Amino acid sequence: MTFLAIDAQKNLFTLQKSQVQFEQTLVMSRLNYVTKQMGIRAEQLRDDVDPDEDPAYIALQQEESYLETRQDSLDSQITLLDSEISSIKNIVTNNIKSSCTLNLIGS
Repeated sequence: MTFLAIDAQKNLFTLQKSQVQFEQTLVMSRLNYVTKQMGIRAEQLRDDVDPDEDPAYIALQQEESYLETRQDSLDSQITLLDSEISSIKNIVTNNIKSSCTLNLIGS
């Protein structure tokens, strides 16, 4: 019966992974928007000011940098959760096999 508790833990990790993937989708969407806004702002400033001296453009760059860092963090979390889920699947499978083997031996 231990494998049922372990399987429940796997399901919790799977749910957590789904939540992280959802957040990742939101971050990617925001990152795409910010990148587009940077292009628009650079076009607006084309002849007047160097974008690297414009406060609005600098703020967009900083947000882009933050979002890229957040994206990397979410990627790492997903990789870790995938690893945990895979490990738990192996534990559950092995426990089920052991349980079946013990039942066959006991019969």
